[in-house]
Amino acid sequence: MSRPVPDYEARPAALPKRSFFNTALWVLQILVALAFLAAGTMKLIGGQEFVAAFNKLGLGQWFRYVTGGLEILGGLLLLVPSLCGVGALLLVCIMLGAITAHLTRLGGSPMGAIVFLVAVAIIALGRAGRTVHLLRH
Repeated sequence: MSRPVPDYEARPAALPKRSFFNTALWVLQILVALAFLAAGTMKLIGGQEFVAAFNKLGLGQWFRYVTGGLEILGGLLLLVPSLCGVGALLLVCIMLGAITAHLTRLGGSPMGAIVFLVAVAIIALGRAGRTVHLLRH
C-alpha cells in the first residue's frame, strides 16, 4: 500500500520551482539558525552588551538566560526538517518581544530585530505545510 505524499513534499510536476524555493529556504534557515545560535550563546555566557540590555529592561538576568536558551532552541529547531516551522514560530515570538523591548524600554533602533522577524516569518510561512502536518499527526 502506498503512503500518501504530505502536502509539504515536492510533487514531480512542480519540482523545479519547488526545489529552488526549498533550497532558498534552507539557505535562509541555516543563516538565521547560525545567527540565533550565536546570539543565544552570547546571552548565556554573559556578553556585556546583553547583561546591560537586560538590566535596562528591569526583568532580571534570569530573563537573559531564558531568552538565550529559547534563541538556541529556536536556532536548533530551524535545522531539523520536521520541526523547522515550529522553530520559526518560536523565533517570531522572540523577535516580537525584542522589537517591543526596543520601542518601550531599550531605545535604539529595532531594525535588526525587524529584519530577523521578517526572515523567520518567511521561514514560518514557507514551512507552514510541515508545521500543519506535524500538528495533525
